[in-house]
Amino acid sequence: MKKVSELSTLCGIDACVILSSPYDSHSEVWPSPLGVEHVLARLKKMPEMEQSKKMVNQESFLMQRIAKGNQQILKQRKDNREKEITRVMFQSLTGKGLQHLNFVDLNDLGWMIGQNLKEINKRIESLNKEAQSVAAAAAAAAAAEQLNIKNGGKVTEEKPAFDAMDATQRQQWFVDLVNPSE
Repeated sequence: MKKVSELSTLCGIDACVILSSPYDSHSEVWPSPLGVEHVLARLKKMPEMEQSKKMVNQESFLMQRIAKGNQQILKQRKDNREKEITRVMFQSLTGKGLQHLNFVDLNDLGWMIGQNLKEINKRIESLNKEAQSVAAAAAAAAAAEQLNIKNGGKVTEEKPAFDAMDATQRQQWFVDLVNPSE
């Protein structure tokens, strides 16, 4: 009864308990017979679907807990396997041979290496794009400075058009500016 009282208080919900035993003719109720009637009346006023939505018996509750436990076990096994294969991968980089591995381990190792290579390639691609945009910005700044020197320090109206160009147009513009004969 104490746990139901705590649950009701902590969660801010109405709860009641009816304990009956085949060996005792008197049933225990919590919080009081009137409180139990109030909670049961509210339950009966709810639509049938709403009443049974979260209702479980002991068997279905245990089945839900077992299914959840099994999912957690599978996730933990997968995590452990990935850590094990990662450890093997790094040990092989330090010179330890792979002769002790079976076909399944080698297959998993190949998969792990493939995943790491994909992540590395994505990072390289990201860094290359970032470097290109930095190089384009530097080239544009140098071209603007050169243009500023050619104009004797006067700012021209070409700058807003230059700012509106994308990186490839800026590179081509810079090449055209450096090689005016073409």
